[in-house]
Amino acid sequence: MKIAVIGSTHAGTFSATQIKQLHPEADITVYEQHTTVSFLSCGIALWVGNHVSDEQRMFYETPASMTEQGITMKMQHQVVEADLVNKRIRAKNLLTGDFSDETFDKIVITTGSKPLVPKIPGIDNDKIYMVKSWEDANRIKEVADDVKRVVVIGAGYIGAEIAEQFSVTGKKVTLIDGFDRVLPKNFSPVITDRLEAAFQDNDVTLALQQMVSGFEDTADGGIRVTTNQGAYEADIAVLGIGFLPNTDLFKGQVDMLPNGAILTNAYMETSLPDVYAAGDATTVFYNPTQAYDYIPLATNAIRQGMLVARNIDGHHLAYSGTQATSAVELYGYAMSATGLNKGSAEARGLDVVETVHEEDYRPDFMLSTTPVLSTLTWDRKTRRVLGAAFMSKHDITQAANVVSLAIQNQMTIDDLAMADFFFQPNFTQPVNFVGATALQAVSDAQNKN
Repeated sequence: MKIAVIGSTHAGTFSATQIKQLHPEADITVYEQHTTVSFLSCGIALWVGNHVSDEQRMFYETPASMTEQGITMKMQHQVVEADLVNKRIRAKNLLTGDFSDETFDKIVITTGSKPLVPKIPGIDNDKIYMVKSWEDANRIKEVADDVKRVVVIGAGYIGAEIAEQFSVTGKKVTLIDGFDRVLPKNFSPVITDRLEAAFQDNDVTLALQQMVSGFEDTADGGIRVTTNQGAYEADIAVLGIGFLPNTDLFKGQVDMLPNGAILTNAYMETSLPDVYAAGDATTVFYNPTQAYDYIPLATNAIRQGMLVARNIDGHHLAYSGTQATSAVELYGYAMSATGLNKGSAEARGLDVVETVHEEDYRPDFMLSTTPVLSTLTWDRKTRRVLGAAFMSKHDITQAANVVSLAIQNQMTIDDLAMADFFFQPNFTQPVNFVGATALQAVSDAQNKN
């Protein structure tokens, strides 16, 4: 097989390396317009906060290591044309300006995502920083220690982490978002209210329910960010409002969602034969809603890349979908979530109930403990589990993985309440709170009936 992989995102890296492992005879060419592969962008905030021992460890593969595996790496090559029907690729060498054309048996699209950049006045200001690529990471790290005031736009995971790290390193931070709370797509207000208090305790100005309308330079060399409710001045602004699929090159050739996310089947095949897609360029099957959605997460991308490798020569392993399970640590709070919360479920037209439960993670006779706050979201009619979230000063994040499996297997709150989780005081098992919360949900449902 002669295979082209377009892009060395997480999905691209895993596709190429695992195809080579499973099919040593395969002739694989990777096209990548940058100089690096496999960058763990989730480490950018940690690097900004000086928590990274060696920035090179934020890569798990290099062009050299992939070359050693027998993969042809065309670095700093931009694919400018992709004829997916005839499997022909035209690429530009960004160093020499030369063009090359090559035909393949199969094509794997792993071009990833691109930052969402709104078309508003001043968006090209050189004091605006992105948080996506290795180049973005280097650019923001170069100024991170010297700036004193930072405006962060976007209060999702990326923006919240960047704002936290700048604040704990002594910067004056303003966090702007159009929603009425931080992390609105991941957690319910019962959790985000406590997180917002933590931001405010660390002198972060929360400018919520505000839409940015423009950027302009200030007389002191800084930047002014104007919203529909006011203006905020800083040394730099960090833009982290989300991502879009990087798939313009393939429009009109394969089936896509309106936002450009490529539709695939359970074997990562697109609507064209022998053309595969994975990662942030594609949709995922979202188990809580039983529908395709766009949820760009590295965990999804890695699994999809592995599936491409296993199905490159036939249908061997089907995609089981995703619950978009994720976690974050902010101001000492360990927080994890899976599936839907009440707000995100109702936004999709679902009739759900959300059960809130709080108790210490250890029994009261132990000398040390701290509260665990949890929520469980479930379908009012079928009682099927649709989501959960956990928050504590103790690391309870693995509890979300348990509920993730419950959602994937379409368990009800009754099933989850009776799941077999061991208890022993010395072993502080946070997953016990999954069962406790589910049991409370069952009781609530019975009381309402």
